[in-house]
This record gives sequence, C-alpha cells and structure tokens, in this order.
Amino acid sequence: MKERRARPPPHQLPSPSAGESREDIVRLYHQAWEHSDRTITTLPLDATGHVPWWPEERSEVTLHHILVRVITDTQRHAGHADILREHIDGSVGYLQNNDSLPTDDQAWWQDHRSRLERVAREADKG
Repeated sequence: MKERRARPPPHQLPSPSAGESREDIVRLYHQAWEHSDRTITTLPLDATGHVPWWPEERSEVTLHHILVRVITDTQRHAGHADILREHIDGSVGYLQNNDSLPTDDQAWWQDHRSRLERVAREADKG
C-alpha cells in the first residue's frame, strides 16, 4: 500500500529455508500479524496502496480490497488444510460429536471423499 511507505514492515521477509525451525516460522508469522493489525487500526478502509507483484492495471487497491482478499484466501486454504487433516487422521467435522456433519454413515463419507478426489484430479489435468 502507498501508506506502507509510512508504515514499513518491521523486517525484510527471509527467503524460505529448509533450516527454519517451527519457532522461526511462528515468530515471523506473529510479527507480520502484529504489523497488519496496526495497519488495519491505523488506516481507513479506503486507503489506497500498490501490490507490486500484481499486473499494473490491477495493482492499485484499497485496504478494504486487501482485507476481503485475505479473508477469502484464508477461508479457501483453511478448507484445504481441513481436507488434508481428514486424510491424515480420518476425523471429520469441527464438533466433538460431529453434530455439524450431514451424516455419520461411513460409506456415504467414503463415496463423498472419492468424488472430491476425482474432481480434484480432473481439475489438475485441465
């Protein structure tokens, strides 16, 4: 964001490295989180900025646009993480008794999971 020049990040993001520890990654995440929280509370939603890696014709954005984009991306990728977790531990849902699920029929879930995997593989070919 243009105002970012007045609020530069507290540090330069390092290049990803196999030597990074979990603690390094979490610390960096917390630093970015604190900086973004301060930016959100300091700037108005219509504050404009520039995303240098986006195409020039779309690189001028508002803080509102960026916030909606981050929420959308987080929702989508959190869903991806949930799918991975389901494949790892076999559990589904977010409530202890799975009350949030449409059914507890394991055959239904296996069929559902198979359909999702097939669709994902077909999309990957495309």
